[in-house]
Amino acid sequence: MGVGEHASGPGHVPVMLGRVLELLAPAVAAAATRDPGRDPVYVDATLGMGGHAEAMLKAHPSLRLVGLDRDTTALERSARRLAPFGDRVRLEHAVYDEIPSVLRRLGLPAADAVLFDLGVSSPQLDEADRGFAYSYDAPLDMRMDRTQGPTAAEVVNGYPPAALARILREYGEERFAQRIASAIVREREREPLESTRRLADLVRASIPAATRRTGGNPAKRTFQALRIEVNGELDVWRRALPAALGVLPVGGRAAVLSYHSLEDRVTKQVLAAEAADSTPPDLPVPLPEHEPRFRLLTRGAELPSDEETTTNPRAGSARLRAAERVREAT
Repeated sequence: MGVGEHASGPGHVPVMLGRVLELLAPAVAAAATRDPGRDPVYVDATLGMGGHAEAMLKAHPSLRLVGLDRDTTALERSARRLAPFGDRVRLEHAVYDEIPSVLRRLGLPAADAVLFDLGVSSPQLDEADRGFAYSYDAPLDMRMDRTQGPTAAEVVNGYPPAALARILREYGEERFAQRIASAIVREREREPLESTRRLADLVRASIPAATRRTGGNPAKRTFQALRIEVNGELDVWRRALPAALGVLPVGGRAAVLSYHSLEDRVTKQVLAAEAADSTPPDLPVPLPEHEPRFRLLTRGAELPSDEETTTNPRAGSARLRAAERVREAT
């Protein structure tokens, strides 16, 4: 469910679409060369509205898509969008750390290209009843998969003060985490917090007036922190990226679009570790078992163009990283 499908017009234009296609195209070509009798497989691990997936299917007529999303509403919408591609498309209600098990269930030995477009999707933000946005008054939900898991209301009304402060500090990078957590506890003792508007107003009132005048809506960091906690996003991401890299054959590629520093930090660490030469420093030449299994395809994190962020402001925080498998796992 990526923020990457945010746009002002209909269709939700995906973020950095041209660059994503450019990065993943060699993996599709490598698959055709490596195994001419098998259709290349592309896993869109965060399908959202299906924008990246549609573009990949159009660009590569032999490509087969496995699209994952934990949001059943997103799956229904993307199914309609991708219907013209018929049996080249297989959509699965799953979280992205389940890629290996989904592929096994479908009888697929590998994925040649994988894309993660992380974060909350445009419909989730724009539909008030999902409870992701502080700009609407709605029930405090924030679940990407509304079939399971605790809601944001259960977190703010049930977590101990110290746990609330930790979440706000770690996941929201909120300077005033303790003040906000204390205010939440006082308010919920008077009456449970159930709406986005009430929580946003409480956060605003908890932050010093001088801070409220800059940096956008002061509730943004609290809402981000709660969303990450409700959906277990960082814990899932720490499992998901290594799992996805593990299903790539030599020549296979993975690309990641992230939208806040916590996600991008995990991405950077995992890819750097996989691309590192682990040869002991006292050896004169690398041993095969110590050679890197991946090579980085981006120099640091690539950013969207100024033109793109002008037409699609929600893309402004996007960071793109990618890697290619160059050696089989030992």
